[in-house]
Amino acid sequence: MKKLFVGLVLISSNSFAHDSSHTRDSCNIDINGGVSISQSNIEFLKNDKSLYKIEKDHSLIINGEEVSLTSSQQSIITQFSTDIRALIPQAKNVATDALTLASEGVSLVFNELLGENNAVVEDLATHFNTINHEIEESFAMNKTIHFNEDGFSSDEFFGDDFEERIEAAVEQTIQNSIGSVMIAVGQELLFSGGNMDVFETKMESFGEQMEYEMEVRSQDIEKRAYALCEALINIDLIEENMRNDIPELSKFNVLTISGENQNKV
Repeated sequence: MKKLFVGLVLISSNSFAHDSSHTRDSCNIDINGGVSISQSNIEFLKNDKSLYKIEKDHSLIINGEEVSLTSSQQSIITQFSTDIRALIPQAKNVATDALTLASEGVSLVFNELLGENNAVVEDLATHFNTINHEIEESFAMNKTIHFNEDGFSSDEFFGDDFEERIEAAVEQTIQNSIGSVMIAVGQELLFSGGNMDVFETKMESFGEQMEYEMEVRSQDIEKRAYALCEALINIDLIEENMRNDIPELSKFNVLTISGENQNKV
């Protein structure tokens, strides 16, 4: 019985997994090093050693020395830096909206089962608010963001851990509220004449309806995730132009990004 409810409430988190999977299918990201983004600098690293950094969106620093740039080289360095910075709020919004989508899906299930304003949904909202707060903190303007080949350093977002945290919050809430859930299940069984098959059919039908609603709601998130992919591809193209135009950067290739829409960019 527990598996049935866990399966239903996790449709929402699976919707997030679908979105991120779709993004990976259309946007394959290979980071050949690390990137550190602070308020003043963007630094590119390999094995935790600095390759080069861009200070205040215009100065190129290699081995501690500023590289003399032409006006065209200066322009491409600035574009590269500002476009990377523009990704941060985009990525944060995709993450927070995916979390909201998961929260809505879970709330639909328990509101259907337990009625509006139930303790289970309130408990889940507390868990989700905590995760959302951590996302906001991680992407705060005054924070330095690090990521490398393994993803965001010391972070639990945009990977399997993100979905696992949502699943853990749902399962913990179910365990803490199992009494209320079982009472509601008993009431539903009474309404169905004690026929478990009728009850499970009803719940499965509701699960399918919820999945449809989540799919409709996820379309906007999917579009923005795809736009994020396009932005990443453009940044990869700018990096390639930098390597071609600035001899000091020719041996560095930190980002390799491919996608279904790459030829259109």
